[in-house]
Amino acid sequence: MGKEKTPKKDKKEKTPKKDKSASPGGDSEDEGDGALRPTAPIATPLADLKTTKKILKVVKKAAKAKQVRRGVKEVVKALKKETKGVCVIAGDISPIDVITHVPILCEEAGVPYVYVHSKEELGAAGMTKRPTSVMLVMPEGVKGSVKMSSSDKKEFDDMYEKILAKVKSMK
Repeated sequence: MGKEKTPKKDKKEKTPKKDKSASPGGDSEDEGDGALRPTAPIATPLADLKTTKKILKVVKKAAKAKQVRRGVKEVVKALKKETKGVCVIAGDISPIDVITHVPILCEEAGVPYVYVHSKEELGAAGMTKRPTSVMLVMPEGVKGSVKMSSSDKKEFDDMYEKILAKVKSMK
């Protein structure tokens, strides 16, 4: 009668198997297939993959030395105090209204800004478990921050200057 088909079997038939090669996760960037997550229409200047990698590397070094401001509230407060640095904004924020005022504040403060593709990657580079919408990378540490060794400081300064020049040339 009707006991031949169970609801469990129906569910198995409806659920398609996931293909590991076409995973929609944020790790597709390393494969070089060019399939990036969609970004907001206001996300300009948007860094390409090579530049994004360099930016995230600088963010990671700065985060270790506590030379970053994370999140909209902290970044806005720092920009209003006219703190210098490079502002890195995630391009896949939804709703976009959360960060639309940040580029305007950056321009008023004379701080260069750039968009990257993923908030997850930005959060991971900033040494947090949470996705982060915006970060301000400062060239110098604030009072009480961790001091870098001289070789690390020199390497960070070189990378920071290259990123700063690249971001300024994107506008």
